[in-house]
Amino acid sequence: MLNCNNSDNKLPILGERDWTKKTVDGKEVVDTIYNTIPSFSFVDQNGDTISEAFVKDKIYVTDFFFTTCPTICPVMKRQMIKVYHAYEGNPELKILSHSIDPEHDTPKVLKQYATDLGIQGNQWLFLTGQKEKIYEIGQKSYMVTAKKEQSAEGGYIHSGAFILVDKERHVRGMYDGTTEEGTQKLIADIQTLLSEYKK
Repeated sequence: MLNCNNSDNKLPILGERDWTKKTVDGKEVVDTIYNTIPSFSFVDQNGDTISEAFVKDKIYVTDFFFTTCPTICPVMKRQMIKVYHAYEGNPELKILSHSIDPEHDTPKVLKQYATDLGIQGNQWLFLTGQKEKIYEIGQKSYMVTAKKEQSAEGGYIHSGAFILVDKERHVRGMYDGTTEEGTQKLIADIQTLLSEYKK
């Protein structure tokens, strides 16, 4: 008989990890330290400063884009809208989209972009800020490509990944944000992750 117990149905923790030894009840045990998204500070489409405090006790999905992107961004945003609608109004889920072209993508430009997508409220935020900080958190913490690249169409190169992050700021999944299959897997995995916290 198949075991339908959901306790086995946990998402992995992705990224670099370290090990440390500690003593528990007089015995030395090895504890795993997982890659954690560091503190951050960006500005959203409303001109508000958004830090890690915004996603405290929440799970969130993040990605990287730019508003003038001629290639994969329009496809990614159509897919992310499906994620947004699947969990619209759910206070436990946020979406953070980082612009990799902060010179052009000011809060005013991002506000118009969000409006054009039909996004309201603060469940899905479009972030801008210091270019170096955006590239650094993308490449070092979220494990995706996000940088200026003259030879690329539109002048920037970035991953098409959607990244799922848990309440402890661990990366729990990466999905192809340019495909229906990747998007549906993300929508399902968000539910799995939300269920983990209900136990």
